[in-house]
Amino acid sequence: MSSYHIPVLLKESVEGLAIEKDSVIVDVTFGGGSHSREILKHLGDNGRLIAFDQDTDSLRNTIEDERFVLNNANFKHFNRFLRVNGQQQVDGVLADLGVSSYQFDTADRGFSFRFQGDLDMRMDKSGALTASDVLNTYTAEDLQSIFSRYGEVRNAKSLASLIVAERSQQKFTDIGGFLKSIGSMVRGNRNKYLAQLFQAIRIEVNDEMGTLDSLLKQIYESLQVGGRVSIISYHSLEDRMVKNFFKTGNVKGEVEQDFYGNHTRPFKLITKKPVLPSEDEIRVNSRARSARLRIAEKI
Repeated sequence: MSSYHIPVLLKESVEGLAIEKDSVIVDVTFGGGSHSREILKHLGDNGRLIAFDQDTDSLRNTIEDERFVLNNANFKHFNRFLRVNGQQQVDGVLADLGVSSYQFDTADRGFSFRFQGDLDMRMDKSGALTASDVLNTYTAEDLQSIFSRYGEVRNAKSLASLIVAERSQQKFTDIGGFLKSIGSMVRGNRNKYLAQLFQAIRIEVNDEMGTLDSLLKQIYESLQVGGRVSIISYHSLEDRMVKNFFKTGNVKGEVEQDFYGNHTRPFKLITKKPVLPSEDEIRVNSRARSARLRIAEKI
């Protein structure tokens, strides 16, 4: 388990849920199980922890505890699987939206440019869309949009044009071949550039922004009044979506009004600003650097 994922903001994210002994808590990103194990320390005999993870590899980290159940499912099915587990309302929800160290470091998953392997990048290996599909079938305009929006790639337009030209000669199937084809396009620090590019492709393959939008709506529906939600994000777009939802009830940040013209407030902000990892945590785990934790309580 320890090699699967180094937990980020572990204490802060769990304590922010204000867990009672008999609480029902949901961990929608089980992974290596570190956050779930910490949550269980706060629960009594009558408490319950329901976990989600779409990656079948995470099942090997399951916890033998009668208070715990792990669903091998994408958290976009949040409400449906709560009902499957006999639960309608919950007291707290935790989400760590980052890709696990295990997924990054497993070559055949295709998440990292550091390894040879297929252009896959699926969180759920049963999913239909792969990184290869994106690179070989999307239009230059769509590729440019993905690279710019999700990766802030500085030369997104010229990169997209090159990819379309190169794939007409030979389809992209593996990481090594793809990197060789786009080598002339890399700008600035190579590792940073490729990390941003691979992040953008991964987000598209897994529809991470659309899935987060769906999750946030379902959390609000299922969370008890007074219940808390604790979300760790690693991308500025994700963090903005969470911030907007906590403030307005929608990811666009559009202020809604009731019949009398009063602004509706779905949550009380427990964290006015995002909680950041300490320098000590970043030294131990460099991938924590971009983490942002926001906590809110349903009104």
